[in-house]
Amino acid sequence: MAKSREEIKSQLKDVLKMATGSSAEKIENCTESDRLNEDLGLNSVGVLYVVIAIEEVFEVQFDGVGFGDFVTVKDVIDYIEQHAE
Repeated sequence: MAKSREEIKSQLKDVLKMATGSSAEKIENCTESDRLNEDLGLNSVGVLYVVIAIEEVFEVQFDGVGFGDFVTVKDVIDYIEQHAE
């Protein structure tokens, strides 16, 4: 059964909390328009962690795309919605 957009967002926030140097409060209050690098402070090591975690949590593969192709939280949620098994 496919996850709702809100379920995806909630689980993605959990992943981002562990991967960023941002405070848990900042991630919890983030919106879909927040930028991964500029607004949430995701660095290159954090990107690697997020990619691995997303692949495991959501059973999604990043085939033919790089995580750099995603600018905002919305971009990531949209991709997960379209590619989750």
